[in-house]
Amino acid sequence: MTDSAQTLWTTTGPARVRDYVDLLKPRVMSLVVFTGLVGVMIAPAHIHPFEAFLAVLAIALGSGAAGCINMWFERDLDALMARTANRPLPAGRVEPDDALGLGILLSIFSVLLMALATNFVAAALLTAAILFYVFIYTIWLKRRTPQNIVIGGAAGAFPPMIGWAAVTGDVSAVGLALFLLIFLWTPPHFWALALYRSEDYRRAGVPMLPVVAGPRATKRQMLVYTLMLVPVALAPTLLGAVGWLYGAVAVALSVVFIGYAVAVLLAPDDRRGHGPAKRMFKFSLLYLAVLFAALPIDRLLLG
Repeated sequence: MTDSAQTLWTTTGPARVRDYVDLLKPRVMSLVVFTGLVGVMIAPAHIHPFEAFLAVLAIALGSGAAGCINMWFERDLDALMARTANRPLPAGRVEPDDALGLGILLSIFSVLLMALATNFVAAALLTAAILFYVFIYTIWLKRRTPQNIVIGGAAGAFPPMIGWAAVTGDVSAVGLALFLLIFLWTPPHFWALALYRSEDYRRAGVPMLPVVAGPRATKRQMLVYTLMLVPVALAPTLLGAVGWLYGAVAVALSVVFIGYAVAVLLAPDDRRGHGPAKRMFKFSLLYLAVLFAALPIDRLLLG
């Protein structure tokens, strides 16, 4: 191989692979995989480890597929926002038809894999999650209503319920509680980001709540959602799925989360990204990760 050919390979080959991986929104996928795995781990039934691996893989591929189609549909918006302008599609590194084809193929494969590896209930839930994210959130809600995150957040709330169903073959009150936990967490999480990225959304014409209703109304709703999270976060303990080790963690984290929401409410508007809104956004990621990590730890330590 000549030096020029070697240079071409090292600069374009791996970059192309990374671009296709980026289409699957790997950071979002990591959270989806984690919450789906927790659903598998705390379900009150036995599943073979290889079947559990295939179930989590199917959840990951389904999430990536939905993210890929989302990027294909929103490539015009992404090109207008500083946060997303360098994504593979608006930057021209991947052809739109290739992205759409990849998303469709992975959607079909992930659902078939889930059905063959576990059961049709889990496969049906995975199908619903993909369709909800693509058609309800991406195509219908995102550009039309400031409630896009509230309703669309349901798509990201499916994974732990899917993981639970993959093991048990049904959807129980605990599975629904895990769904509601992510569903109610999503609005304050994304609105915290939107508060200091509001100019991006305004420029792209996306009706996020801070753009449409203003920062003050957004901050009040963020506080309301963090308060609503408290009983939902405690639900796995109250329903007997886990013990009070998890419950104590849930109470402590929820109190801190509420504290961040109060700080955001009382703070002046800050669009530079250095104020309490950005700190709340970062803590919201820690909140959900630690909360879900506490579930299997509680089961492991307390049985």
